[in-house]
Amino acid sequence: MVNRFPWLISFLALAPLMAPAQQNPSNAPAPAPSAVEGIWLGELHAGSATLRVQIVVKTDSGGKLACTLDSLDQGAMGLPCDHIELKGGNFSFDVPVVHGHWAGQLSADAKTLTGTWDQGSPLGLNLVRQSIALGAKPIPPQAYDPAMAPVGAADLQSVLDRDLAKALATGELAPSTGVGVSIGVVEHGVKRVFSYGAAKPDSIFEIGSMTKTFTGLILAQMAEQGRVELDDPVRELLPPGTVAKPTGPEITLLDLATQHSGLPRMPDNFNPADQANPYADYHAANLYAFVNGHGVAVPAGAAFLYSNLGFGLLGQALAVRAGQSYADLLKAEVTGPLGLADTTIALSPAQLSRFLPGHDGEHRPAHAWDLDALAGAGAIRSTAGDMLTYLEANLHPENVKPPAGNAAGATMQAALNFSHQLRADSLPGMRIALAWLYKAETGNYWHNGATGGYSSYGFFNPKGDYAAVVLVNTSIGSKGSFADRLGEHIGQRLAGKPAISLAD
Repeated sequence: MVNRFPWLISFLALAPLMAPAQQNPSNAPAPAPSAVEGIWLGELHAGSATLRVQIVVKTDSGGKLACTLDSLDQGAMGLPCDHIELKGGNFSFDVPVVHGHWAGQLSADAKTLTGTWDQGSPLGLNLVRQSIALGAKPIPPQAYDPAMAPVGAADLQSVLDRDLAKALATGELAPSTGVGVSIGVVEHGVKRVFSYGAAKPDSIFEIGSMTKTFTGLILAQMAEQGRVELDDPVRELLPPGTVAKPTGPEITLLDLATQHSGLPRMPDNFNPADQANPYADYHAANLYAFVNGHGVAVPAGAAFLYSNLGFGLLGQALAVRAGQSYADLLKAEVTGPLGLADTTIALSPAQLSRFLPGHDGEHRPAHAWDLDALAGAGAIRSTAGDMLTYLEANLHPENVKPPAGNAAGATMQAALNFSHQLRADSLPGMRIALAWLYKAETGNYWHNGATGGYSSYGFFNPKGDYAAVVLVNTSIGSKGSFADRLGEHIGQRLAGKPAISLAD
């Protein structure tokens, strides 16, 4: 999902280099500088953690604003901005690589920018003009545990007992934190589900943005059933009159499923009444109002831009076409055919007893998140066992045997294969299928997620014939996502590679 500023950490390694600025020809007049042009410095605060953020705004040779963001204390420099707007004294920009958005106002003397940084939960970020840009604070290189022979699923728990010893004693999983992790792994048909800390193997967690892969599979199912086509305009699935047909190309279902719609990360009418449960009051009427005002024209050459809004819109549109709620559509098309009894949006009383309490990045109690119109982006709760069954189905679609008489089950094998087809570029060195990101270097299809109190990481590797999922009842903290680190560590152990250290 989305969360606070620690996303800057978890996506730090994915930040692309900024292209050199074009030079102004000697025979052309230099454009007048913008009122926001310059160097700006501020601090983000969340709990006891603080990050210095530096923004550098320039005007290019064509008079267009450009900017970069530096997370000085994390060594993440030159993260490029997009959708930069200055209207009167109102200034805003996105930082796509970390799924962030800043919006605020320029003071009358043009010396301060007062506003909010938003990665799902808004935080105040006020910026003061500076005369000199600061350099990055040196950060130690990532520590790795030595490689060992590839570890099989049957032996993984004993290896992790050792690799997680410090985290269990004094770190992320220490008894005082209330944090637990459930892990599922399958390798060459051997399956294991186990847990550490406060979790049990059958504990239920929010999976956050891993929900998007389920929405992608729903799309594949409905395409295989002939109910939609990938190139259908999303406008045609929404209630009549929701939004006007644009004059040029418009956003398709495929654009939404591959994060190439050009839609912003979040809608500009997202104003939660309760910051502890920010998505609960964003309903279909709010979503349709945004779409109506924004329109559905797709920008020429739209690049990868991670959008919770886009996947929420996709889930809502598919639900409208099916004449069902997203929750009912999920059950009909995916969880029912795959037998995922604990993968749901609304929990039964019995399931609520296994729903592990969530924690924020500082290990403080956090409210569960309830999503309405944007359910397709991150509303699902699940267990490690169910998620492992789901990943195993993705790993071996040919082995899926849906319940007899289940109509949606008849298209499941074809839909799974269809959902894995790589369709566009995404993050540097990666491609994207229907929601699943694919890294050629490892051969992993993967996705992660986070809400206000939970985080997740899952992957499957067809060539290596293994898959794993990590579910944690804490959100992203000042050191980034523990679920991401542990998930990558497990993948590296399965592949016999040096593994990211979990002792920090």
